[in-house]
Amino acid sequence: MDYKVKQWRELALRIRWGIVQSIEAKGGGHIGGCLDLAELLAVLYSDFMRVRPDEPLWVDRDFLVCSKGHAGPALYAVLALKGFFDVDLLQTLNQEGSSLPGHCDRLKVPGVDATSGSLGQGLSIASGLALSSRLRGKGQRVFCITGDGESAEGQIWEAAQFAAHYNLDNLVAFLDKNNMQIDGATDRVMSLGDPVAKYRAFGWEACCIDGSDAAAIAEAVTRAIDNPSGKPSMIVLDTVKGNNINCIASLANNHCIAFPAQLAVQAKTELADQAKQLGITLP
Repeated sequence: MDYKVKQWRELALRIRWGIVQSIEAKGGGHIGGCLDLAELLAVLYSDFMRVRPDEPLWVDRDFLVCSKGHAGPALYAVLALKGFFDVDLLQTLNQEGSSLPGHCDRLKVPGVDATSGSLGQGLSIASGLALSSRLRGKGQRVFCITGDGESAEGQIWEAAQFAAHYNLDNLVAFLDKNNMQIDGATDRVMSLGDPVAKYRAFGWEACCIDGSDAAAIAEAVTRAIDNPSGKPSMIVLDTVKGNNINCIASLANNHCIAFPAQLAVQAKTELADQAKQLGITLP
């Protein structure tokens, strides 16, 4: 196995372990839409995010805005693994006195760049950060993770128009297209249609890739960063909600669920088996 691919797979596995630990400790949460971001976060924080864990507010850092703020536990997991805060804090998720709320909070969590959870706002925040960086001549890159459910929000498309108008080519966005939201299948609740065609119509570079393929993610992000067109980039991630843990992915709706001990044991057993195949040990 290629060393880089193995590195991504190992980190994605550890991110999933952190997510499961967090949500097990809380007794439930938004697990499905967290698990399917593991490969993306592993690639970004291994190879692309210019950040300093010991200096979270470094003024020249790259930014990541998790617009689908209920995926906070996934972001927290990678931040902890990269040294922004102690990994043991993951088991205090959304509990009284914890510094890790259920949704992303930049005032409480080191390494979180935007408070989110009110869906549809993150792409606007990311666009503002990208424009600000350009005006200040900083050359920072801004990454933004959106969801297919929140893409029904009108503000998403206002931001898409804004980013294209200002040629924000330092903005790289991702659309987690897992085809499910809290009320069921997105095609039933509010069909998104062809998001690649829509973003291209708005003046973006856009593509669709397998969101569980770390190598494909790295290649797409590299193309977006090296993009000479002057346009913002949208990378649509074709994902499975609850990806890589079958006992969760197979549930009819795993958007926000109770997480009883039996399900936690099943999930951890699956992850331990995957770790054994990679020759690593999970805590």
